[in-house]
Amino acid sequence: MNTLKRSLAVAFCAAVLGLAGCASTPGQNNYFDDAMVTARVKKAIYNEPALKVSDISVKTDNAVVSLSGAVKSRTERTKAAEVARHVDGVKLVKNELKVDPKMQ
Repeated sequence: MNTLKRSLAVAFCAAVLGLAGCASTPGQNNYFDDAMVTARVKKAIYNEPALKVSDISVKTDNAVVSLSGAVKSRTERTKAAEVARHVDGVKLVKNELKVDPKMQ
């Protein structure tokens, strides 16, 4: 009986330790952290009244946000980068937005 309890306790401890290695914590810049940052940046840009644009693409890699696409003016280009910089979890913003005054 004691051997069975001891075996179960060892198996339980091994399972807990094994699963602990699968856990991820925020701040490790893994895929899910980057996805969350991307979603936050997209939401912040969408909610910014000065940015009524739909042609901005957002990608995140290790908390570095890349903005691409087109905007109507240099002011919108600067504002999009500024909004992205203020989002929690963003380390750096690469602003690759093109200015196209012909956009509607």
